Amino acid sequence: MCGLMRARVVAIALSLLGAASAAQGQTLSEAMVRAYQGNPQLNAERARQRATDENVAQALAGYRPTLSLGLSAGLQGVRNMLPESGGTASANLKPWSAGATLNQNLFNGMKTANQVRQAEAQVQGGREQLRSVEQSVLLDTVTAYMSVLANQGLVEAQKINTQFLRETLQTTHKRYDAGDVTPTDVAQAEARFNRGIADRNSAEVNLAVSQATYTQVIGAPPGRLSPAEPVDRLLPRQRDQALGVGRVENPAITSATFDVDAAQRAVNIAEAALYPTLGVQGSVSRSAQTDSTLGTSRSDQASIVGNLNVPVYDGGLATSQIRQSKETLGQTRIQLDRIRTQTETAVVAAWATNEGSRIALNAATSEVKAAELALSGVQKEAQAGQRTTLDVLNSLQDLTAARSRLIVAQRDRVVASYTLLSAIGRLDHIRLALNTPDYDAQVHYNQVRDAWTGVRTPDGR
Repeated sequence: MCGLMRARVVAIALSLLGAASAAQGQTLSEAMVRAYQGNPQLNAERARQRATDENVAQALAGYRPTLSLGLSAGLQGVRNMLPESGGTASANLKPWSAGATLNQNLFNGMKTANQVRQAEAQVQGGREQLRSVEQSVLLDTVTAYMSVLANQGLVEAQKINTQFLRETLQTTHKRYDAGDVTPTDVAQAEARFNRGIADRNSAEVNLAVSQATYTQVIGAPPGRLSPAEPVDRLLPRQRDQALGVGRVENPAITSATFDVDAAQRAVNIAEAALYPTLGVQGSVSRSAQTDSTLGTSRSDQASIVGNLNVPVYDGGLATSQIRQSKETLGQTRIQLDRIRTQTETAVVAAWATNEGSRIALNAATSEVKAAELALSGVQKEAQAGQRTTLDVLNSLQDLTAARSRLIVAQRDRVVASYTLLSAIGRLDHIRLALNTPDYDAQVHYNQVRDAWTGVRTPDGR
């Protein structure tokens, strides 16, 4: 019995400590690459950013002329009375006219210029939001990956534990039949076995849930997963350094900063309503058979006209809009302060969690070593007749529980390091050196910024 126990202990150690070769399983980096390329939340955010890029093209349209063409045609019956002769003159006409009108804005109180600057700030802010979503998706990937990896180990631990408890129950029944143990021993073995079944079922349920979450985030069900390491090499050495990086690089802060810029431009846009506007309009037209007096058969016209409009009073609409935009600007500034405070809190919390995970991992490792020594000692005492089989299995269960806590500590250690990297704003595919083509938002922006015509998107839709 003790030889079988030692073999089982070796099996537990091999299965729970990730003896499988990393080359035979999917790595965390490969999972993050797949999520970076195909996660629907991230792809939807990229589409939103491409739509935001169009705001700049729309704002730039305010600098450009507008051209419109007009054409009309129809039938007209005319009957004129002639005062000199008292007779009549009648005709059936087919009147038509065609013309073109060109409008060019020359000055509108810097409204167009501020609209362009506002749109550019929105684009920059949108890129920071995209970076924030990328960080969130990659962190979700790490969490899902480590949860599956940990739950796979926990299920295996509970399977082995249940097998031992089943063997213990069978042995106890045999000893009871031989009169070596009491009914209390049998009841104790049955209770322990049933608890083991419940623990195994709970571990399998948790594994199924984590596998479903993995599929949702990454886009494919998990297979054999390789062990992962924390990203300590990318983290600041001191908490103050982490806070400094977070204040500058966290995408929530940078996005809110661009929101303040856009709100400031909204104030300038509203103030443009108080300024005069200057524009020029040119038009050409030709009309035929449109003279009901029948005096002319065709008329050609051309004109160029300058228009100056000076606002005097609009019932208080413009001034109200200016006050409103200023209040919105104040709101975005307060929001920026709030986000800065939240980010600092998140960095401090992530730092503490990461440091705590180091301590927990070290403690769990030491606990496993001590539990291994305790099991070895109990086995030797059992061979000498000083311990019962149940004592050995109790010690083995303690070791299994210790290894389970070690698995959870290893998971928490990796997730905590990536959480801290996300809190300071550096959890992205570039710093992680993921083997994937880069999605560069600047490419689409350059494609549409100065596009004067065309309804197809750059990818052909």
